[in-house]
Parts: sequence; structure tokens; C-alpha cells
Amino acid sequence: MASLSSWVMGEANNETVWVPFSLTFVEYPKGDTLGYLLAIISLSPIFIAVCFIPLILFRRELYTLFFLFGLLISEVANAILKQIIREERPMVRSNLRSAFGMPSSHCQFIWFFAMYLTLFLHLRLRRCNSRTQIGEVWKHLVVVGAVLTAFAVSVGRLYLQYHSLGQVVCGSVVGVLLACLWFHVVSVYIEPLFPVIVQWPISEVLLIRDSVLIPNVLWFEYTSARTEIRARSRKQMKTQ
Repeated sequence: MASLSSWVMGEANNETVWVPFSLTFVEYPKGDTLGYLLAIISLSPIFIAVCFIPLILFRRELYTLFFLFGLLISEVANAILKQIIREERPMVRSNLRSAFGMPSSHCQFIWFFAMYLTLFLHLRLRRCNSRTQIGEVWKHLVVVGAVLTAFAVSVGRLYLQYHSLGQVVCGSVVGVLLACLWFHVVSVYIEPLFPVIVQWPISEVLLIRDSVLIPNVLWFEYTSARTEIRARSRKQMKTQ
């Protein structure tokens, strides 16, 4: 371990062993443009996971929270399956968190995300939102983009030899099945409790809410904010 004084002074310590941060470390064949692009795309699960943090902090939506819970459950299930099956990857790499590759965690994550998002947009929002042509086109574009990304990540894990075909297929199937199961659990057993959950004291402190019944949340928030600003402006003008 490098000493603090060496770090402050910028002195090199040749005895220190440096290792890459394996979570975002991806190797690809030198000079291979396709491999380079697939390496970037394979980081999509990391990007999605990071995006959930500001989304939850700024939106505080129950459905977003349970979406994240489902992804975390999927990751735990993947780690358990890898330890049970213990199938090695096609290429040995020393910089990976796990030497086992069955099933592929990247494929399981991204296909869980794509499938749950598809079910949410086409089943859950259809029950409560007014269907407009623009809204339907937007839903289809989002789903197509999510599925194409999931497919590209799967191809990338295979092309870059991080997983075998069986590991990629298994991870994808497990991700889709877990997404369907978790969506069913949330829709049937947890969603009816949303009105109760949002009234908990801790939910009020953390500003947890459920806006899924509002047809267009962005338009609702925009009009509400504009109405409030106009009311405050009139009140301020009267007091002057």
C-alpha cells in the first residue's frame, strides 16, 4: 500500500501492485473497430444502473424504486447461479470479478431491463394513460431501442469472448423470465399497496409518490408549476 506522503509528493512506488477496476474494465482486440464499439455498448448495464440514482433522487416514484429492486434481485440471483453452476468463461481473464460465466450477468441485467420496460410501457401504462398516436409511437421506439441495446450487449459479450453462446442465451432467458415474474409480483401483489405506502410517515419524509395514474406527468407538472407561479405573481402584485 502506497504511503500518504509518497502520494502527496508524487513519488513512484514500484512495490505497489496495481489492478484495474473490473466493473468497467472491458478488453477488445487491438485495431478492431467493431470490438471497440461492442466494448462500449457492453457498458450499457453500468450506465443504466448509474442513471437509476438521479432518477430515484429527483422523481421519487414507487414504480422506479421497485424496478430497481427487481434489478438488484436479478443480480443476486445471477451471483447465486454462478456459484451453483460454476462454469468457466471461454477465455481466462485475471481482471474479472468472477471466473464463472454461467449465466452472463450483463445479458441477464440488460434483458431484465428491456423486458420489464416493455411490460411496463405496454401493459401498465395502457391501463391508465390516454392513448395518443404520438404516445404509442414513443412507446414503440423506446421498446425497440431497449431490445436492440440488449441484443447488442449479448452479441458483444459473445464477440469479445467474455461468455460462450450458452452463457449468453442462459443469461438472456433468465433475465426475461425474472422480469416477467417480478412484473407480475409488483402488479398483482405490491401495486395495490401503493396508496398505503405513499401515506407512510417515511414516504412523506422522503417525498415518495406514485404518479403512474397521471396520463402525462411532464405536462401535469408543467401546468401545475405555471399555475402556481401565476398565482404567486398575482399575490405579490397585490401586496405591492
